[in-house]
Amino acid sequence: MQPGDPAAVEQLFNDVAPRYDRLNDLLSLGLHRQWKRQLLAWLQPQRGERWLDLCCGTGDLALALARTVRPSGHVTGLDAAAAPLQLAEERRQQEPWLDVEWVQGDATASQLPSAHFDGVVMAYGLRNLADPAAGIQEMRRVLKPGGRAGVLDFNRLPDASWSAAFQRQYLRRVVVPAAAFAGLEPQYAYLEASLKRFATGAEQESMARKAGFRSAKHRAVMAGQMGMLLLNT
Repeated sequence: MQPGDPAAVEQLFNDVAPRYDRLNDLLSLGLHRQWKRQLLAWLQPQRGERWLDLCCGTGDLALALARTVRPSGHVTGLDAAAAPLQLAEERRQQEPWLDVEWVQGDATASQLPSAHFDGVVMAYGLRNLADPAAGIQEMRRVLKPGGRAGVLDFNRLPDASWSAAFQRQYLRRVVVPAAAFAGLEPQYAYLEASLKRFATGAEQESMARKAGFRSAKHRAVMAGQMGMLLLNT
């Protein structure tokens, strides 16, 4: 699979959707949920606000946002792949009081209104976009003045560092074999290739400033293995 190929990425997430949440829990020891909670704690969504979750997948972050901004707030979850969105809607139906809508679309050209949202999040999506800079520009476009945004993803580490070596070995010896057991080896082998083309934290900050964000700060978490890009308009 070629990293950044939109059609291939869409097919990948359609393929992995039924097992995606369980594999994420297994491979991160459940820590991905903690990192998402940490991202929301930094962004501080408020009751009554409108939020957008780009590359929302099966909807766990969008639903967490909806619980926070209810009863008068609203969340839109957008993803390029149909299968994850179907699972997201099934999850929402278990909490029908949450005000969430799901949209199938392109995170770099969402067709959503400009200056409409109080906040935007993206978890494990920026790395998969054909043009990550365009994704950050789209986040800026849809945000109101004074809005904030956050991106959670793997952290691109210096190739020669101990942390990068650990990251590579974890992907090769833990992630891919576990995915192979679930019949998803090609889909998860893609992770390492996608990281090689991913922007560093400093490069992400630069892209965000060029897109018009007033402030941009990339924070490393989990001993540098993950990164959070925190943005303000």
